[in-house]
Parts: sequence; C-alpha cells; structure tokens
Amino acid sequence: MNTPPLRGLHHVTAIAGDPQQNLDFYVGVMGMRLVKKSVNQDSPDTYHFFFADRDGTPGTGLTFFPWPGARPATPGAGKIVEVGLAVPRDSLSYWEARLRSHDVSVNPIEERFGREVLPFTDPDGMAAALVGIQEERSFAPWDDSPVPVEHQIRGLHSARILERSLKPTDTLLTRVMGFTRHGSDGEWHRYADSENSSGTIVELREVDERGSGNWGPGGIHHIAWRMQDDAEQEQLRSIVEKVGLRPSPQIDRFWFKSVYFREPGGALFELATDGPGYDRDEAPDKLGEKLILPPWMEERREQIEAALPDFVNPLQV
Repeated sequence: MNTPPLRGLHHVTAIAGDPQQNLDFYVGVMGMRLVKKSVNQDSPDTYHFFFADRDGTPGTGLTFFPWPGARPATPGAGKIVEVGLAVPRDSLSYWEARLRSHDVSVNPIEERFGREVLPFTDPDGMAAALVGIQEERSFAPWDDSPVPVEHQIRGLHSARILERSLKPTDTLLTRVMGFTRHGSDGEWHRYADSENSSGTIVELREVDERGSGNWGPGGIHHIAWRMQDDAEQEQLRSIVEKVGLRPSPQIDRFWFKSVYFREPGGALFELATDGPGYDRDEAPDKLGEKLILPPWMEERREQIEAALPDFVNPLQV
C-alpha cells in the first residue's frame, strides 16, 4: 500500500472531572500552556482545554473534556490506558521531586525499552508517564511556565493500548499506517517509526478479559496521528476505508481537520492535519486567554457560555 510517512502523534485527548482541578494541574504543576480554551464541538456544554508547548506545536498537545460529576473511567480491552510525555533524560529527578511536593501519586523510576520512565497518576486517576529522552524534539519553550525551560515537557512520547488480540491491530499499524515493530518489553509490544523516535510510539498489550471498560474522568478518549495536510489525510483515510475500518468523513475542527475511526481492537484513532494551527484566531502571545468558539458556533455564544462553569487560570490569579 502507498502509505503516507508516519509523522507521529498529533495530540492525545482525555476526560477530566473538575475543570479547575484539571487546569491547576496541567498548567500549575506540569507547566504546560493552555493554548486554546474552547468547547467540545460535539457537546458544547463541556469545555475543551488544549495544553501544549508555547505555540501548540503538533505533537505536543494533551487535551481534555472536563465532565464534572461523571463516573470515573475503568480500563479494559480496546482502551488507551496511558500517555507518555517526553522530558530531558536528566530531568526525571527534578520531576519526581516536583510531583511528590504537589502530592501527586508517583511510582518509582523504572526502565522501559531501554529508557528511564517516571509513572504517575493525574488528579482524575489518568495513568501517565514522564519518559527521559536524549534526542531533540520540535518544541517551543514557554518562558511563563512555572517549570524551568530545561525541564519542560518536550511533547508527547507514546500511548499504551490494551487489546484482546494483538494481530489485527499489528496488521493495521504495520501494513496500513507505516509503523515498524520494535520488539517487546515484558507483555508490552512496541510500534513506532523506523528510528523508534520519541513521539511516534504506540505500545500494545494483550489482555484476556471480556469487559471493555468505560470512558469517564481519568480515561483517555482518543489518540490523534499527524497528517501534513488534507491530501495526506485523504490518502490514508482512503486506505483505512479499503481495509474495512469505516473512517468518518473529514470534520473541520477549525484549528485542524479530523478523520476518526476505531482500530480493530476498539480504541479510537484520529487523523489530524498539522494546520491551520491554534494561532488562526488568536495572537500567539494571547493563546488560551479567552473562550474561543469556531465561527459556526458564534451565534450560540451566549447560550454556550451560560452553561459552562467558571474557573480561573492559576497563572493569572
């Protein structure tokens, strides 16, 4: 198949509970910038927060739908169960001390696939890990972050998925999406670009269970893969459709364009274009300061704003 080049993760979207708690943690503790404050376009009574580096560089985005009062997520087959965030290798001791000082649930540093990793759990119970890397990443440092530049998160590193059967998803990744197998570490099997680059990695583990878990606070909703432009996205969408995975039509999210489909095990994948970008409707130095709606939702702004809870940016207090 004439598969487009594998460009890696674009963003990961998860579900939170209280929006203030979510914002306090990812800005105030993790030091990420809120680059876009919007709403879930499919359910606009819910915020959509976009955290990233200073510029919202594709590959650095971790986004959340806060659903206050919803039942917590439970893991299961077909669920994305962890996101990995890349930091400089020498920063792990800094991060371990910082997270513990903020009463974050942290596990001891461990080794995975030859790299040191610091697993932790965010305030909603989402599993995450800081992964020490040596290589340079495309990253825009944020001078106003509470985390010093030398320790800031460089972007998404990886995602982990539970599967009832490895083979169907293995086939999708290697024969349709351009991934390369990179062996196993315990029960986890790694797929990435040919260089095993940070930011292109997905890891799978087979589980012998019938339950598929449920979405909710602490759960990861989907992972998005980078597409350079509309043409590249349509090329891969067409291939995905030919193998029977029923991708959605292209959906305009204003800051990027999206196609969604479920991989054979049930996890939700997105193909997201790199542009137009988060500065399409806000000046780069003003990102995330106001509630931004795509143009087709502006006529409902008053109604939408009335349904949303108040919160404050911890760095603007």
